Order: sequence, then C-alpha cells, then structure tokens
Amino acid sequence: MYTIRTIQILIKLLPSILALRKDRKKWINQNENKVDLKQFKKNASKVLETFISLGPVYIKLGQWLSSRADILPQPYLEELSKLQDSVPAAPFDQVKSIIEKDIGLINEKFDSIDPISISGASLGQVYRGSISGQQIVIKVKRPGIEKVVKKDLKILKKILPLALRFVDPNLRYSAKTMLSQFIETIHEEMDYTHESKNLKEIKNDMAENPKVIVPSVFDDFSSKNVLTMEYLPGIKVTNIDALEEKNIDREQLVVDVHQIFFTMLLKHSIFHADPHPGNISVTDEGKLILYDYGMVGRINNKTRINLIRLYLALVEKNPPRVVSAMDDLKMLTPGYNRSIIEKGIELSIRSMHGDKPDEMEVQSLMELANKTMSKFPFILPKNLALYLRMTSIIEGIYKTHDVDFKFLKVLKNILQQENLITSAYIEEIKISFDTFLKSVNSTLRVGSDMEKLMDEVQIYMKKRKPIVLISGSIFSSAIFIGSVFLFQSNEYLGSIGMISSGIIMGISTLLRKY
Repeated sequence: MYTIRTIQILIKLLPSILALRKDRKKWINQNENKVDLKQFKKNASKVLETFISLGPVYIKLGQWLSSRADILPQPYLEELSKLQDSVPAAPFDQVKSIIEKDIGLINEKFDSIDPISISGASLGQVYRGSISGQQIVIKVKRPGIEKVVKKDLKILKKILPLALRFVDPNLRYSAKTMLSQFIETIHEEMDYTHESKNLKEIKNDMAENPKVIVPSVFDDFSSKNVLTMEYLPGIKVTNIDALEEKNIDREQLVVDVHQIFFTMLLKHSIFHADPHPGNISVTDEGKLILYDYGMVGRINNKTRINLIRLYLALVEKNPPRVVSAMDDLKMLTPGYNRSIIEKGIELSIRSMHGDKPDEMEVQSLMELANKTMSKFPFILPKNLALYLRMTSIIEGIYKTHDVDFKFLKVLKNILQQENLITSAYIEEIKISFDTFLKSVNSTLRVGSDMEKLMDEVQIYMKKRKPIVLISGSIFSSAIFIGSVFLFQSNEYLGSIGMISSGIIMGISTLLRKY
C-alpha cells in the first residue's frame, strides 16, 4: 500500500516541482514586467489542484508554502493563499464514538449536540451544542486521521530527498527546515490539549485589549481528541456586505486586525499564526473574535526584540539598522554583500514611505520581500516561518477590504502605545557598546604590542642600531591603531589604513637590509 501511494504522490508532484523550478529561475532572472504572469498563475493553479487531490497532509503543506517567499515566486504565493482547509465532514456516528470515548455519554454530559457539522477541515470538524443552557462549539478530531497523516508523512520524508534533486541547491536547506517544522506543527494540531493551552495563553495576554474576544475552554469537556469552547457568533471579517449593513468602519477594522496581531507578535511570546478569514469574526460592535489556535508561533525574547529593532528601523528609514537587525535575526547567509542588501532595503523603505495616499505599503513590503529573498542571500529561520505566514495572511484581509491604510503608520502607533521603542533603543545601545568593547580590546592588544616595541626601541638605541626599521615600525603601528578606530565607522577606509600599515612595515624591513 505504501509503495502504491508513494508512486501516486510522485507522479502528481513531479510535474509541479519541475514547473516550479523553471518558473523560479525565470522570476529571479527576468524583470517582473517581462514575466508571463498568466502562465505563472496557470502553473501555480495546477500545483494548488495537486495539493487538494493528495489529501489532508498536502493541503496543510500547501498552506505552509503559501507564506514561503524564500521558496516560491509571488504568483505561486498568491495562488496557494486561496487554499482553504475545507473538507466534507465525516458521518456523525463515527464522531459520536470519539466524543463518548473521551468525554462520556452525550445524553448524560451535554444538553444537546447538533449532528450537522458547521465546519469541516482536513484534521477536524466542528459542531454546535449546549451545556447547562450555555451555547458551545465542539471540535472533534476527524475519524482515522492519525493513520492517514502518519502514512503520508512517512512517504513525504521518503520522497523529499528525491524531490530536492530537482530544485535549486540554495532551496534545499529551506525546504528541509520547512518540512521539519511542518511535521512538528501538524502533530501539535492533532493534539487538542496543545490548542487548549495556546488559547488560554493568548486569552490571558490579550485580556486588557478591549477590541478582541477569545473564547473560553470547557476543560471538563475537552481532551486530546475533543475541544469544547463557548460559542461566539459573529460576521466573517471579509464579509463586506454584512459589515456595511452593521455600519462597521472597515478602515478601522483593518487597523484593528493589524494592531491585534502585531501586538501579539511584538509584545508577547506567542501569536496566532493562522488568521485566515474563517478564523476571524466581527461582533455588531466591531470587536474581533479569534477562533482556532491549532497553529501558533512562539519566539523568544531576543528574537522579539530584534523584530522590534527591524520594524523601528523601517519606520525611521534607516537601512543599515534594518540590515543589522536582519543579521541578528539570522535572516542573512554568511558572507552576504552588505552594501547590496542595504540598497535593496533602501528601495523597499522608499516604496513603503511613498507619497501616494493610496499606496499599499503591506503589499509593497511582501512583494519586495519575495523578490529580495529570491535575488539576495536571504534565508528564513525556523522560528520566523510562522511569523511570515501570519503577516502574509493579514495582507490578504487588507487587500479584500481595499481601504486607505498605512502599514508603517499603524506599526509606529503599536510601537509607541505598547512602549516597545525604548526596548529597541536599549538593545541598539547594548549592541553598540559591545562593538565598542571589542574595538577597545583589539586596541589594547595592539597597545600591548606597542609597549613591547618601545622596549625594543630603547635596546636598539643603546646598541646604536640602524633606526630605519624602528621608525617604520612606529609609523606603521600608529597607522594601524588609527585604522582600527576608523574601521568602526568606515570599513573601506579602515581596511585601506591597515593594509597601508603592512606595506610601510615591509618597505622599512627592506631598507634596513641596505
């Protein structure tokens, strides 16, 4: 059975991989205006259909790839972002046995459960019900899904080395890292105790925010396979007609979406990583309701501070600081050309700070990120993959509403309101101080050598030896010390100074012989 399934997957995936390889080369090497976007979208659409046909694991994989600008060209990202995790629900009789095995007899534990599913996904399905008169939703793992996932993941691990032979060498590391995190995440999504924990943590973090509502969990009615939460109805965040009918300010709504998700990202250690329209509703008062906490991102404090530094540098139009923050985030490969990267960032900042009142900064940012990640030595660390997914999905919500929106303005307000700017500046000072200390240590080492040199000078003078070498050495050392300090502000001139000191020393050595 495994062999047949493996062959089936290979036959379906190989044409998509080959098309992607060809399209990616075209996207990197050609001007965007000269690229046949229709053909790109056609090929991307075929990839989308392939993932859907291969089942739950590949639907999830397609969703992951939809945010990977380091792997896919922009048309592919746009097409795969349409991939909705919607699958017909399994019969309720199969689901009922799962609920009763984990929670107890439905007739005894619940007032009622509607056997008609309100939502069906590749890994689970959701039902309405009530407990002690309170309306609830019950999320139940899809019957037999663990066996399906286990089988397809085993096959995916097997065929990946073969598939990677057909992609660019610089993509292989990204693909392996992505698959590793994907496997880790899909296992977590199938354990609802993880989702329950995630939900409670985010609910606690956002408790003081009056614009967001997170449902409560019924712990006594939840398990690894069942998650019971309070029922919170609302209007889908992209249902423009319904929002207009309720007189919801859609421009403010887009601002609120960005503010809530970027506050989670920049202020707390955990953030909702799957904010697609099906997971966000709006109350009649304009508050946001967040559903589905199966996919979350976590970043440590150091990474969070570096992200704040990155965004602050963008707001303040400072390309060198942007690049420094990216370097500290491990987003740049060793040996990258800093001047080229800074130029690319400068162009990005110009775009985002454009004068056009209707300019879509978020779109500009994501499109440029895609191009630069293809053309420059950028990599996407494991801990930032979900961050990029979150930001790209939010961009899709913004595009749907098509309102006047300034991303950097909102970002600046978030940094100010959440008192995050100070922490970024403190980190910049710490980094500058560390750099200074390293410079001082280098200089002290040079100073120690200088002291030894002066001792030798005294010995030479007493012995009345030729002083050509001595004079050259002193002059060379003076230039070298000055160059060490100059290097901190101007690497080019500093390097020339240090090379010159070496040349002077060499010349004085030769003259001594004569």
